[in-house]
Amino acid sequence: MTADEATDAGAGQVDWLHIARETADDLATDAAEREQAGKAPREEVARLRESGLLTLLAPAEQGGGGADWRTAYAVVRTVAAADGAIGQLLGHHYFLSFSARFFAGPARAARIERASTAGQWCWGGGIASHEPPLVLTPTASGYLLNGHQVYATGVGTADRLVVRADENGTGEPLAVLVDPTHPGVVSGGSGDTFGQRLAAGGAVEFDSVPVAADDVFGSLSPDEGVLSPFSSLAAPTARLVSVQFCLGVAEGLLAEVREYGRGMRSPWQPLSPQPWPDSPPQDPHALTAYGELTVVARAASAVAEQAVDALLRGLVRGEDLDDEECAEIAVLASVAESVASRAAHEITTRALDVIGADAASARHGFDRFWRNARTHTLREPVAHRLREVGDYFLNGAHPPFTLPA
Repeated sequence: MTADEATDAGAGQVDWLHIARETADDLATDAAEREQAGKAPREEVARLRESGLLTLLAPAEQGGGGADWRTAYAVVRTVAAADGAIGQLLGHHYFLSFSARFFAGPARAARIERASTAGQWCWGGGIASHEPPLVLTPTASGYLLNGHQVYATGVGTADRLVVRADENGTGEPLAVLVDPTHPGVVSGGSGDTFGQRLAAGGAVEFDSVPVAADDVFGSLSPDEGVLSPFSSLAAPTARLVSVQFCLGVAEGLLAEVREYGRGMRSPWQPLSPQPWPDSPPQDPHALTAYGELTVVARAASAVAEQAVDALLRGLVRGEDLDDEECAEIAVLASVAESVASRAAHEITTRALDVIGADAASARHGFDRFWRNARTHTLREPVAHRLREVGDYFLNGAHPPFTLPA
């Protein structure tokens, strides 16, 4: 079902979660084969575009879906459960396409969102501070962008990129919108990464790429007082994309091993005269393991929901948000990211233990969940988040403004 069909059927109300489930079911049918092939996900992006999911967050008056971040997070989680790499690509698209609202003025953000919706743009890039800085040099007609970015999500399929660049002379970090079709933009391969192979990520080079003044969103400076509390919500918004990815991958693997486990003998189950699987699996070790992993997943989901609730309240507050409220939201997002990351690690490892040696068979594709989760969390280690949470708990220190990879 397309977004237009869902709108017609629902008297103007689009059931985005239904569309996301249909899209996820479609992706799941050949997820293992596509992941093993490792091709650029152009067909997958076309599926997202056809479904209407790419414009979900854009305002209805701009031609978009008019949905909120709660819906967007649920969509990312649903898609990631079927295909983690596509879930990451979609989540980054949502954050980057929304970034003009955080870092540009309302009029400029509205103009960009109108163009994005009309063109059905898929957004990629990355504005994390750990990347080597690109250089943005002012000219008489705008700017020129130069430099090398080590990793940008979606660079292989994006219609627009958002990148971080330091202004030449002032050194101020700025968010910059770039058209990747310009000949000065050269994307490289994604290297030999063992996971997230369909996220269309990789290096990108910028060689004297012209940038219009209107395509420079604004400052990304972590210095106190530069960003408003509302703009600082960009960090927890992005971190909760990471949370939904982790939860989706963990829940996706749990669902697959559950279906597999219902029709096989547990590796811990001794042989018995009773045929298998004439009765439901009753191995106590397997049942306990599934119970423990379900608790881990449910607990992480509950923490994530608290953080999403807080973020939505902050977004509604807008420019009335104060520093303390922003800090509390940022800490909750860091807590959720820490819990979700640990849940993804534990579930994608222990769920395979329940299956046993057969989980190593490539035909099942179970390993892709572990590889996708591990690749993602290597880029986003939780040690920094835990330090921020501890400093806030003990000293009341506000977390610094840092955007995730």
